[in-house]
Amino acid sequence: MQRRTTASSRSSVLQPRPKGELLWIHATTPERYLALCDIGRRLKSLRPDLSVLASWEPGLRLTGTVGCDIPVGPLAEDTMAEAREFLNHWQPDACIWTGTPARRNLLRQLREQGTGVLLADLLEDEMPNRASRWLPDQRRRLLDGLTCILTPSRAVQNQLTRAGFPAERVELAGKLRVSAVPPGCNNDELAAMQQTLGSRPVWLAAHVKPGELPRVLEAHRAALRLLHRLLLVIALDDYSELDAARRLLQDSGLSFADWDDGAEPDDLTQVLLTGGEDLGLWYRLSPVALIASSLDPAAQGQSPLDAAALGSALLHGPGIHAHRDLYERLAKAGAAQPVQTQTDMADAVVALSAPDRAAEMALAGWQSVTESAATTDTLLEKVQDLLDRREDIDAGT
Repeated sequence: MQRRTTASSRSSVLQPRPKGELLWIHATTPERYLALCDIGRRLKSLRPDLSVLASWEPGLRLTGTVGCDIPVGPLAEDTMAEAREFLNHWQPDACIWTGTPARRNLLRQLREQGTGVLLADLLEDEMPNRASRWLPDQRRRLLDGLTCILTPSRAVQNQLTRAGFPAERVELAGKLRVSAVPPGCNNDELAAMQQTLGSRPVWLAAHVKPGELPRVLEAHRAALRLLHRLLLVIALDDYSELDAARRLLQDSGLSFADWDDGAEPDDLTQVLLTGGEDLGLWYRLSPVALIASSLDPAAQGQSPLDAAALGSALLHGPGIHAHRDLYERLAKAGAAQPVQTQTDMADAVVALSAPDRAAEMALAGWQSVTESAATTDTLLEKVQDLLDRREDIDAGT
């Protein structure tokens, strides 16, 4: 029989609580985890002494990401001793919870310690059920320690208020999804390049790995047969690979300009090579973007959010394992298209050279990645308010 992990054995191997403020986030899906870590990242830019502790439900295979400092993984069983041990160790100043608020002992301890808890993205199938219609409804007591509940469902809002939860503490909000903070660019440089390129068709291969470059160039060569003025912008994933990429392009027979060496494209340039430092500029200039680091089926891939937020129609290979949920959401919205071979890639680039087709995909992508922006802003504001109140309380003790 496998020995159950106790609170004492768990806490004995946990790292010490960091100094300063601590936000605890709890996720039930990979997409919620990414969204919560993104919120943590943004909060840390506003509150430099903030640390983010992350837990999640059993069965999820997650690791730390930008914005999450301490990924502790699945929580122990919900006993009073283990809840008290966990909270005494970490002493969170605020908490964002997702999923069914079923951990009665943990919620009770948070309430008794005066820790603000925001329940985000509560869906209908995550509502706590009444145990029996013949017994008193305990849901109000279970939820009473929550500072606020955000839900995308009006049905959930109505159920909560009927169960006695204060209406002013239930808010309708969009689904919790990771949103983009796309990279900026120099506006003068953008205007100058828009004038240089004019009406010329452009596509971008972003985050290109060395092993992917020959396939990207072959796809471009095939597309050039139908689109003679087509310009390919290559943004490498690793700046240190710039010299190797230059040598490959010199041997390719394609006319190229080296952006990092100060060159700019002219009418005869077929490929523009960059080290990947100016993606904010190239996403804005490229109606079509291949998100590379994905052509190897075993690859983890790169996030498509920046490209989608800046108006590119998205292409990607099969290796997107680290961001599969994001790509599936974008594909469902009609904003992303997989490509398996050089021929697929060339055909897609040619098809998307039609401005209306690329614009339709780009609009779908922009809508998909910005729909949760208001929810993110709401959570940022509410967490900051909880942390400020906790700081005032601590200062007065």
